[in-house]
Amino acid sequence: MPTPEQIWADADLPTRRLAGLALNPAVPESILLRLLADAPLAARMVLCRDRILPDAVVDAVIEHPDTHTRSFFARNPHVDPAQRVRLLDDPEWFVRAHLAQGPRVAAPARPRPLPDEAVVHMISTYDDELLGGPFYQQISAGLRRSMPTHPIAKVRRWGVGGWASLPADTRAALLTDPDGEVRETAQRHARLQDPAWVESALPDRPCHARTDLLLHRALSRAVVDGVLARPVGKDDKAMIAVNPTLPPDAVVLLAADPDPEIRVGIAQRADLGPAERRALVADPDPDVRTQVAYRADLGPAELRTLMTDPHPDVRLAVSVHPALSEEERTQIDYQVPMDHPFVFHPAPEVPRDRETVRRNALSHHPLLRRQAARDHQLPPDLVAHLAADDDLGVRVLLAQNHPDAPAPLLLRSFLEYTGPERSHLTTRPNFPTTGLAAFADHDDPEVRALAARDPETEPTTVERLTQDPEYTVRAAATRHPNLPQSRLAVLLDDEELAHDAAANTALDSDTIHRLLKTHGRG
Repeated sequence: MPTPEQIWADADLPTRRLAGLALNPAVPESILLRLLADAPLAARMVLCRDRILPDAVVDAVIEHPDTHTRSFFARNPHVDPAQRVRLLDDPEWFVRAHLAQGPRVAAPARPRPLPDEAVVHMISTYDDELLGGPFYQQISAGLRRSMPTHPIAKVRRWGVGGWASLPADTRAALLTDPDGEVRETAQRHARLQDPAWVESALPDRPCHARTDLLLHRALSRAVVDGVLARPVGKDDKAMIAVNPTLPPDAVVLLAADPDPEIRVGIAQRADLGPAERRALVADPDPDVRTQVAYRADLGPAELRTLMTDPHPDVRLAVSVHPALSEEERTQIDYQVPMDHPFVFHPAPEVPRDRETVRRNALSHHPLLRRQAARDHQLPPDLVAHLAADDDLGVRVLLAQNHPDAPAPLLLRSFLEYTGPERSHLTTRPNFPTTGLAAFADHDDPEVRALAARDPETEPTTVERLTQDPEYTVRAAATRHPNLPQSRLAVLLDDEELAHDAAANTALDSDTIHRLLKTHGRG
């Protein structure tokens, strides 16, 4: 079976026209049903995968005889997940596999979770090989939390995966679970906290398994001494430097290691002693000093030293230390970086402390205000306060993350920010549509394309934009309902833009029926 990309690349001009009709919001339900029944595979792919569908069309998709047509719907990110799970017990494994794999969505978007009862059914009845990687993203946070104590054994087995964060009583219950597979899975996880088992299982050559054990698992004295005396790989000591089970004397030893990468790892440890902190605060390598500066348990003397450190990264790191007052922060000569990506951040499962968020939002320090701007639950007064912030990072992070970010902020952020996930701003609920025609002559093609979002853009401007040097601008303008019919007719014969032209809501009904009657040939 060809990939979706191959299917589209192989589609001829008539098929691309029909695919455009399949996306056209003005096309009636009856024509969508005819396309579903008679159109080539590429057009059915677009119809079933790339739009919301009327209920009658969904019914027809679920009953469609073609396996691949149903599989496209199984990966539709636009429809309600409750519609997709109507394919839960599809007779073809291919369809069930695509349902488990979930929709393809561009970052930072994530697929909406499937209903909990559907996920439980899939875990209980699907072959394990169908439930790989992306399936986990379709599980709701509530179900993930309940998995370790779920009444169904196969679901509990999935819950064991969060072993490190499970309470002690839950771990104990899983280790004595009445189901043998759950017990065995729990025992495998528990072994990783047994230094003797880790020692017995540690490979004697550099590999992924050795890396995992040295970084994350319980280390015996013999393993630590072996790495210190005879490391197998050049990164062995750097790996144990960040392992939480490293004994105190080894921490002291590695804090003075000549390799700065190892000292950087040690500098991040929560169990770093005062003497090691003082030594690392004065470390000749700036990366080491920077890591120490981020630590929450620094004493006043170390903080004073770092506040005047000659390296700017260290001063910046310590300037956001929670032990400092606002007045003390102002005494530090730090520079705020502007080359960071200001992107969407998913809301944490445990909400942030409200008092800390408010204190950060009102701080004089831009990095602390940026932290606050990422919070999805900021109250209206702080949203208004940060929307007027003089720091680009604060404004863009607020626009990227807050569901009630105001329209003027969203537009301003899009115009001023050109980094990763810029386009995500246009998907926010309050992104404006009016007044965007003013950008039709902008130097930035992404900004020019905004004019195609404005319902008041003049027909002559829309027509001109369909000849823009940038494809994204041409495609957006080709779908604008103000595009003159004469130009729309020309673009229906354009190999590149016929798909977008047929999706234009201004396409007249005679043309729609003629395309349908002639199988897209016009």
